[in-house]
Amino acid sequence: MSFLYEKIDTLIESGYSKKMPEYISSNLNPNFELRPYQIRAFESFITYFENEHLCKKPTQTLFHMATGSGKTLIMAGLMLYLYKQGYRNFLFFVNLSQIVQKTKENFLNSISSKYLFNEEINIDGEIIKIKEVSNFQYSDDSAINICFTTTQGLHADMWGMKENSLSVDDFENQKVVLISDEAHHLNADTKRMNKEEEENYRSWEYTVHRIFDINRDNILLEFTATCNLEEPLIKAEYENKIVFDYPLYKFRADGYSKEIKTLRSDLDVEGRALQALILSQYRYKVFQDYRQNIKPVVFFKSRLVKENALNMTRIIEMVKSLTAEQIKNLFEQSTSQTINEAQKYFIKNGISYDELASELKDDFSEEHCISANDNQDVEKNQIILNSLEDEKNPYRAIFAVDKLNEGWDVLNLFDIVRLYETRDAKKGKPGQTTTKEAQLIGRGARYCPFKVSDNQEKYKRKYDNDIDNPLRICEELYYHCWNEPRYISELHTALREIGIDLDEMVVRNHTLKDSFKQDELYKSGYVFINERKVVSRNTVNSLLPSIKDKIYDIRFTTGVSGEDILLESTSFQDIKQKTYVHKTTIHDIANINYSIVNKAICRYSIFKFSMLKSRFPNLKSTKEFIQSKNYLGNIRIHITSKYENLSNEILYQACLKVLKTVADSISAIQETYEGTKDFKACYIYDIFKNKRCNYTNPHDGDIGISQNDVSVNDKWRIDLSQEDWYAYEDNYGTSEEKSFVAYFKKYVDELKQKYDKVYLLRNERQLAIYSFDDGQRFEPDYLLFLHSSKTDGYEQMQIFIEPKGSHLLEQDKWKEDFLLQIEKSATPVTTFADDNKYKIWGFHFYNEQNREIEFDNDMKKIIS
Repeated sequence: MSFLYEKIDTLIESGYSKKMPEYISSNLNPNFELRPYQIRAFESFITYFENEHLCKKPTQTLFHMATGSGKTLIMAGLMLYLYKQGYRNFLFFVNLSQIVQKTKENFLNSISSKYLFNEEINIDGEIIKIKEVSNFQYSDDSAINICFTTTQGLHADMWGMKENSLSVDDFENQKVVLISDEAHHLNADTKRMNKEEEENYRSWEYTVHRIFDINRDNILLEFTATCNLEEPLIKAEYENKIVFDYPLYKFRADGYSKEIKTLRSDLDVEGRALQALILSQYRYKVFQDYRQNIKPVVFFKSRLVKENALNMTRIIEMVKSLTAEQIKNLFEQSTSQTINEAQKYFIKNGISYDELASELKDDFSEEHCISANDNQDVEKNQIILNSLEDEKNPYRAIFAVDKLNEGWDVLNLFDIVRLYETRDAKKGKPGQTTTKEAQLIGRGARYCPFKVSDNQEKYKRKYDNDIDNPLRICEELYYHCWNEPRYISELHTALREIGIDLDEMVVRNHTLKDSFKQDELYKSGYVFINERKVVSRNTVNSLLPSIKDKIYDIRFTTGVSGEDILLESTSFQDIKQKTYVHKTTIHDIANINYSIVNKAICRYSIFKFSMLKSRFPNLKSTKEFIQSKNYLGNIRIHITSKYENLSNEILYQACLKVLKTVADSISAIQETYEGTKDFKACYIYDIFKNKRCNYTNPHDGDIGISQNDVSVNDKWRIDLSQEDWYAYEDNYGTSEEKSFVAYFKKYVDELKQKYDKVYLLRNERQLAIYSFDDGQRFEPDYLLFLHSSKTDGYEQMQIFIEPKGSHLLEQDKWKEDFLLQIEKSATPVTTFADDNKYKIWGFHFYNEQNREIEFDNDMKKIIS
């Protein structure tokens, strides 16, 4: 049986999805920009809830989402949606009282930096209030009424009959939405329980399910990052309830978390603590260098509560008596490359060890430290601990044991220091303490949003492959621990279990050859790049090339099946079903039956003519939008099915699938850009430098593998360190790139007969150009520099080259179109006039199977 979210994904991919209503995004805090996966979460729930064949009553769903992925924002958006569906009463309950206090801030305190709603909530012209209530007897029918409690408190209220508290009467005659955060605590009935767990379950968990079952229209929304689907009983309970699945490994792979590093050392506890403080201060200064007002904090983790206060005193005293000599000794002892980078930064910026010691004494003084285990003024401390990013929050160091393992959503945590050296593994498996440490690391990995240029995404990592970028340290969480091999192995196992694999990443060095760096081309030559600029949409007459020129492959069930006799030695055989591929366009379908396309676009509100007109001012009619080659008309669709002749229904479903992509693209339009045709001169040495890059699990001669590796195809294998025309010592590109470099080598001798300098450079995200049509960013893989000396100067040709796999030729066609426009349209602009001549060209994509003739012709042009 497949999971519920897989069934919903199938519906969405088939074009039966429900779009997220505009009133959800417009009534959430505009500072929290909705991410693609969050929009998908809303659409998954709405698609399920509004499908009468799929949705069960009462309705129980689980959102399985990574820590830091914005579960509370999803809760707030669902409150708005369910209010529109007639729900007014919302019961929010969690396992821990401190999470309740934090959540109240998020839902009720409009001046909090983490307040979830817009300043004014307006649905259909009606102003909606958010109200906290203690029960639902006198709730406001025109407001969102929220009752906050813990699961234990809910049980006590329900069966204790206290005045003004919740009772069974609150639920018998009105529908309620129950919202459970950290819902893995509700899973007690799906696990094998000891006696104490069983008694606990029969109390508060029974209460939750009793409330839920009272009214057929009740809804239970559960949220957790840790639903253990490897446990058979839990899987059986939840496989038909998980409405959206976005675990940590997806969250991290999509770039929404910090990158995680362990910094293990043989230093004593004070040494590890000092190491973390120095890194924190280094990061603080890098943020300031780029005008980012972000204050990094350090978390000191103790093993036991009774040790926490002692450790806090110990670290505070160490900081008070800190000397320049201690800092100097730590730098000299450490073999960590990151610590070495920090030391070089302080030296380069003229910060002496005495000055650094003084800064650490001030920034990590006792008044800037806080204990999460201090039971005095707990509510105030919880607010402080959940607002550490705020400009006025003075704290740089937090001391705790387990109190912050759940419900803590700080973003500016960058260092965690383990203040003990014990292990609790059993039979090679990580113990409970190590598992909790891994979960704390996962919580600390929330990305701290920032961007330093307009074309960057604020909420995603930007420097994964740019290891030497100073801002790289600002996207990393460091876990400072004891250097004991067995413990490190156990920790990595525990991290893998929650979706973080630290062992799959390798580093490659892209090193420029000394011979190239000594060449005048590198020392004083130019590379030309353009910029993008905002333009009025009054000049826009088409969809983006990346949308309208793309081929959309749509597959329908073909009926392929198989029949096998088990335990017999005969080979398995599939029963083949003949398939047909029909190639058509939106224009062709409209010519067959205009209503097919018209009906399909009516499924998406963005295609209302008023909405289209606001984005495409020159559009005359919906018919033009459907039929014109500048809009939908020329969009190509390849339909694979078992039908020799396509029915109107198949054509309609194909249109629905294609139009969803188009609708998403149009919905995302905010500003319109174009790339400038003036290409400004930059010094080559400022752009191309030595660079270290990360690669994930490189294998089989592909990306991250040396061009001279034994796994590389024999005809492509080259020792590039011996080739004077290749500027770097090696090439770690894709197999298609290695094919190109081997192909290019065949032409080098001919090129050298015409040009006195021939250099091919790999562009490892060091340089970007912008499409003339729409300003889309493009980072061509290679630049070829050809140089000819003249009596009155020299002539330089700069050529952008992009090897492209066959599966991407059509998808990335806009890039090839842009490259082919460059020769005629690009104008090289130097700061000072000189007698040299510069040419900027772009070639066809290089593809060994499908573009070799075109690329050969391009090469012959520069040779002849």
